[in-house]
Amino acid sequence: MTTDVIISVKDLEKHFNDGELKALRGVSADIHKGEVVVVIGPSGSGKSTFLRCLNLLEMPTKGKITFEGVDITDPKVNINVHRQKMGMVFQHFNLFPHMTVLRNMTLAPMKLLKKSKKDAEEKAMGLLKRVNLETRADAYPSQLSGGQKQRIAIVRALCMEPEVMLFDEPTSALDPEMVGEVLDVMKQLAKDGMTMVVVTHEMGFAREVADRVLFMDEGQIVEEGTPDEIFSHPQQQRTKDFLNKVL
Repeated sequence: MTTDVIISVKDLEKHFNDGELKALRGVSADIHKGEVVVVIGPSGSGKSTFLRCLNLLEMPTKGKITFEGVDITDPKVNINVHRQKMGMVFQHFNLFPHMTVLRNMTLAPMKLLKKSKKDAEEKAMGLLKRVNLETRADAYPSQLSGGQKQRIAIVRALCMEPEVMLFDEPTSALDPEMVGEVLDVMKQLAKDGMTMVVVTHEMGFAREVADRVLFMDEGQIVEEGTPDEIFSHPQQQRTKDFLNKVL
């Protein structure tokens, strides 16, 4: 991990229903290149809203997000150019059902990165091999298990050669026995030095893989620290109460 800040968030607010619901209340955080940041907290604490603001899937109400030195909240910025550098993996796999796995993976690189079909397919097959799914290249999403679909969703994002990977509860829609295979892919990515921001309920993953854990509640970061600091020596009562329930 370097000291280079790749994403900087300052005083982020997100309101819904004309300001009645304040999902984020002045959140500030820096994400460093090569760092794995895991965001935990109760449902409704603003974790997913925070993550979705990072690539402006949710437009912040106030505050500033700088990505690779560019203020992406500036209306003049072409956000699509920056989004291409941020891979996003959702709870639900969002694969195109009418396309094969390989076509799902090569569509964006060919269209957006202007890669040739040959180059895009070579890259896709290499990534499929990494997640032990190269034999499923010609399968359709309906022929895959949930865990396979999610692994495909991850490598599909990697086909775009992103600088950062954002994960929004990537295992919460999976059967318990499939969770491990997806987390293994994410652990490998972390080992390879990918910058990752992960919203998850998987405390074991947070403990093992995170460089830093953010605990959110009621739209704010209540506490942050290393996994050891957060899980073994939490300072805030709210963090202690949450961990007592989930651990």
